[in-house]
Amino acid sequence: MQHFDFSVLGEWQNIRLLLQSLWYTVIYTLGGFVLSLIIGAFISFGQMSKFKPWKYVSLAYLSWFRGTPLLVQLFLLYYGLPIVFGIDTVPWVSGVIALGMYSGAYASQVIRGAVQSIDKGQMEAGRSLGFSYAQTMRKIVIPQAVIRMLAPMTNEFISLTKNSSLLSTITVVELFRQANLLIADTYKTIEFLLAIAILYYLVNNLIGFIGLVLERRLGTGDDMR
Repeated sequence: MQHFDFSVLGEWQNIRLLLQSLWYTVIYTLGGFVLSLIIGAFISFGQMSKFKPWKYVSLAYLSWFRGTPLLVQLFLLYYGLPIVFGIDTVPWVSGVIALGMYSGAYASQVIRGAVQSIDKGQMEAGRSLGFSYAQTMRKIVIPQAVIRMLAPMTNEFISLTKNSSLLSTITVVELFRQANLLIADTYKTIEFLLAIAILYYLVNNLIGFIGLVLERRLGTGDDMR
């Protein structure tokens, strides 16, 4: 029968390494999420654009990044660039970019759906007030759409946090990678896997809680529907 020794989780060196790697995980995820919002906005408005080249590029982007696994995209970016173009890649930079590009495809659909859910009368009202199309989008449509994006974007952020564990495959020392290193040193597999599962759980539930608070404050929570 397997003997579990959770005392290894009480050693300060192990605690320090796990918390440090958790911080890296949060930073990498946040970086990827910010990048995904930028890419998502570009792709979503490309989908809605009447400018055909932008529209086709956006559709091609969506088709590729939603149709292939993140792990494959990560490997292609990290290993492919040096082989094909001779570009040196940094593991964590490649990881953040891969997370952002992958998530950007899904974020774009959240953004597009939120924008298109705003009543067309809002655009007409803005134009009747003398606003240009861009001004109406910026001052009237987008602020309302942002509120509607909160819940799905919170889910996407949580999903991205979990997907960040794949960065370990290109030697990025984030939470999952650090746990594997500690397991290799101590042979305490279940103990460290359980520890990082709890850390992921706490972080993702904190993200969910923050998202819920923002929803309620902006009048989109369950009690306001």
